[in-house]
Amino acid sequence: MKAAVMGAGSIGGYFGGMLARDGHEVTLIARGEHLDTIRRDGLRMQTEAGEFVVSCSATDDPAEVGSVDLVLLTTKTYHNADAVPAMAPMVGPDTAVLCLQNGIDSYQPLLDAFPDATVLPGAAYIEASRTGLGVVRQSGQVVRIVTGPVRGADPSHSQRATEICAAFRAAGVPAEASEDIAVTLWTKFLFIATMAGTTSLAREYINDLLPRPEWRKIIVGCMEEIERTGRAAGVDLAQGIVPDTLHYIEEGGAAMRSSMHADLMAGRPMELETLNGAVVRAGESAGVSTPINDVIYAALKPYAGGGPV
Repeated sequence: MKAAVMGAGSIGGYFGGMLARDGHEVTLIARGEHLDTIRRDGLRMQTEAGEFVVSCSATDDPAEVGSVDLVLLTTKTYHNADAVPAMAPMVGPDTAVLCLQNGIDSYQPLLDAFPDATVLPGAAYIEASRTGLGVVRQSGQVVRIVTGPVRGADPSHSQRATEICAAFRAAGVPAEASEDIAVTLWTKFLFIATMAGTTSLAREYINDLLPRPEWRKIIVGCMEEIERTGRAAGVDLAQGIVPDTLHYIEEGGAAMRSSMHADLMAGRPMELETLNGAVVRAGESAGVSTPINDVIYAALKPYAGGGPV
């Protein structure tokens, strides 16, 4: 399979690297010194299963790649305005585009830009970081991809999702195809948007907030708003999703970290529009009140583009 990764940072680097290690023809779209290092030394993968170096192509110009079988979109969502159009030379009528970004509607620009392609929303479950130039670190026991077609898509899209998942599994990445990817996206979204929004608002970690009754009330309320909004949008979320998610967070304890919180504290741009901003917009569309997310969004919006906290 010929594949390309738009955004070869931590997540994109890991999944692209695993496919390349299994013999697929993978090109990483990267920039600057990170790109130079991959070209010179290969991509160094530090994983729970061991450390190894993967040789694969890398470029900063998607036009050099040409049409491929699979494109992974793994950039931060605030880069989509530039990243999606830049992908065009790699996307043909037989290309599958797998969106592994945060959020419930991050794949929508792909549907608009590439109506003839197979656009597959997906959820990536992984703890990964870029620890240096040309170096990707995966830690923990959770590595998983879930993907599937959008509602109303051509039946062939389900088959493509199944084939892509099989390729990932053969490469050592657990992956499964879903016939209702909206449930998967919203389930992950409820967790991520709540943790990101509350920790960023408080400038503290979730394990420090939950023991305090006043913050526990806000955290649970944030989850309940997202659940009500999802159900109003027609998503068949699991019964007990809020207590189950709360239990998952408490079990994770100090290991739970929010990238949006880290970005805020470092003065980097944040995915606020993709997370709590998306809750506000979805609530307005579905006629559901989201006062906690309204406050989170309003309080953090001045910092969404980065800068001093």
